[in-house]
Amino acid sequence: MDRIIKLLIVSELFLFTGFSLIDPFLAVFVKEDLVNGSLIAAGFATTLFLVIKSVVQLPFSKYIDSHRDKLRFLIIGSLIVSTVPFIYIFATRIEHIYIAQIIRGVGAGLAVPTWLGLFTTHIDKGKESFEWSIYSTSLGMGMAVSGLVGATIASFLGFKITFIIVGILALIGSSILFKLEVQEHKKKGKEVGDIMIKRHKMHHP
Repeated sequence: MDRIIKLLIVSELFLFTGFSLIDPFLAVFVKEDLVNGSLIAAGFATTLFLVIKSVVQLPFSKYIDSHRDKLRFLIIGSLIVSTVPFIYIFATRIEHIYIAQIIRGVGAGLAVPTWLGLFTTHIDKGKESFEWSIYSTSLGMGMAVSGLVGATIASFLGFKITFIIVGILALIGSSILFKLEVQEHKKKGKEVGDIMIKRHKMHHP
């Protein structure tokens, strides 16, 4: 498996596993701890995130397909998403959650199509189904475990501690992408070096 594929999966695992820690109880937090919070408001917050993400990612995906430096936008989008748990920590009103969800939607709208493009580009030919399955299984198992763990942490340590943990996990996932950027530059450097060697051999047989 390509090293870049591995790093993409690990990064995504930290990000999605982190947010899966809070999914089971976010509606409870909104209803019980926020001014004007309710279950309907929690549902609207989720809708807001998904609508913003969808509106951003469709036109952005067309742009990123023609842009060479895809990884930079993946890093930017992931870092934007990573700020959201820290906004939750200081939220006192439902409006703060709405703002956080809009920010998360924008970040995901940048990160998701870029991640998919990079994964597709580097996937090993003839192993497409297997490598997509590795990604899906890793993510599914991580989210399955984190749902219970997150609810347990929130029950014993409180919402804010859980948000801090999620934020740290998201930042770790984003930081892995910087290592991926180094890997990409090395690969490009090797490709340029190979081209130069071929040209040298052609002119100096």
